[in-house]
Amino acid sequence: MPLLAGFATALSLIVAIGAQNAFVLRQGLRREHVLPVVLTCALSDAILISSGILGLGALLTRSQLVLDLTKYAGAAFLYTYAVLAAKRAFNPSSITPADHTPNALRAVVLTCLAFTYLNPHVYLDTVVLLGSLANQRGTDDRWLYGLGAVIASFTWFFSLGFFSRKLSALFARPRAWQVLDSGIAVLMASLATWLLLP
Repeated sequence: MPLLAGFATALSLIVAIGAQNAFVLRQGLRREHVLPVVLTCALSDAILISSGILGLGALLTRSQLVLDLTKYAGAAFLYTYAVLAAKRAFNPSSITPADHTPNALRAVVLTCLAFTYLNPHVYLDTVVLLGSLANQRGTDDRWLYGLGAVIASFTWFFSLGFFSRKLSALFARPRAWQVLDSGIAVLMASLATWLLLP
């Protein structure tokens, strides 16, 4: 039961469309460095969930400075990515999937890490919330709960990254990429603004 509870809770938190999921979806559609991207996301979740179980969540909630720094850095990153997505949307010739110039693996992984670790809500969801829920299960069951949450993360990111290829026929047209990047630009800008709200 702790394993299933951890799986269900984590999946409900991860599935919400956010900056990280939008990035994974785009990489999957481009068929570009998908395995490193989904591994980065899933392994990061595993690290954050484990840290929460070990008590990092309690420390984070006591440091307003750390939360503020993460909030402002995350908002700046999201605004920057929103501008880049908007530029792609206004330049359809550069977003034809067959013709796109692949990004370097290092740049893609660093972007993925930024989406993961510059998002304050990642800490609240994985470290604080999942960590505290796991620790309510007691010493014996908390790691089973955490394992369930980690399995949910791997399941979601691998599914999103690799099954998005099924939509590749739709995204063979530049117009589809234009719509996707327009949506990503709006989503990123909205999330950044929401982060800065009091």
